[in-house]
Amino acid sequence: MADYPHTSALMARGAAFLGSETAILCGAMSWVSERNLVAAISNAGGFGVIACGAMTPALLDAEISATRALTTKPFGVNLITMHPALFELIAVCAKHGVGHVVLAGGIPPKGSIEALKEAGAKVICIPPTLALAKKYLRSGADALVIEGSEAGGHIGPVSTSVLVQEILPSLRDEALVFVAGGIGRGEMIATYLEMGAAGVQLGTRFAAAVESVAHPAFKKAFFRASAREAVASVQIDPRLPVIPVRALKNKGTEEFTAKQLEVALLLDQGSIEMGEAQLRIEHYWAGALRRAVIDGDVENGSLMAGQSVGMVTREEPVADIIAELMGDCEAALRH
Repeated sequence: MADYPHTSALMARGAAFLGSETAILCGAMSWVSERNLVAAISNAGGFGVIACGAMTPALLDAEISATRALTTKPFGVNLITMHPALFELIAVCAKHGVGHVVLAGGIPPKGSIEALKEAGAKVICIPPTLALAKKYLRSGADALVIEGSEAGGHIGPVSTSVLVQEILPSLRDEALVFVAGGIGRGEMIATYLEMGAAGVQLGTRFAAAVESVAHPAFKKAFFRASAREAVASVQIDPRLPVIPVRALKNKGTEEFTAKQLEVALLLDQGSIEMGEAQLRIEHYWAGALRRAVIDGDVENGSLMAGQSVGMVTREEPVADIIAELMGDCEAALRH
């Protein structure tokens, strides 16, 4: 990456860790971050990450093999910590010699980081606070992604700019910290690199790339949307702790509110247990996301998108997106 000397210098640690030309990760997006997009991102000098989501071990096994057939470059796998078959999924990653695994969606269960490290994988965790960031590093995490509430999909309550100020100054010298949430332009990447980030993670811009398998109607919804239309879901009942999800406002976001009321009523009646109630909420999202991404039902499906969606105006090849981000970042650093 000789064309971007300032950017490459600041990304050097992150790129060396990932084994990629740039320290630009693609956030794992269920149904979107599959073999085609992941391979395209890695081939273009970024770092693609397969979204395992609710996949079975057999499906993940096939997805890793299919991705390997499309790229010789490094890529990672994102595993959800609450997946009932987490340790079987870790075994699949071990079998394939996956070099990097992102553990997302909560505190990694006992033994999961150890199992991954034993398999030779580098472990990336996503801490919502400085205290948890330090705990993950003590537990053996090799790198961290701090993700603010501007991101799409499941989000925490704190904005990227505040999280960065809280976490980066304390950890930038001892740990590799990638920044995510609301990043749509290279100038923003320059800011985080100058503050000591090892690299960045983007999702929303890549979701609408040429190589993304998302339905044309899903991509069109992104092109039409403004930042303020990417809204966080609201929790209706304190007994059903819903991790907020950021998605474009549509009939599906209203249906989610109705779904919560329906499940809360079943809880009141004692006809389902708490665990089952929370699972139903999770399953709702998985199904709604598939309806939007794969079937193109942009009315009733879930259009998960970050607030940077206002900067996504057209379908572009992944290589062009990465080149533009790097070019704008370099110009900002020179300036």
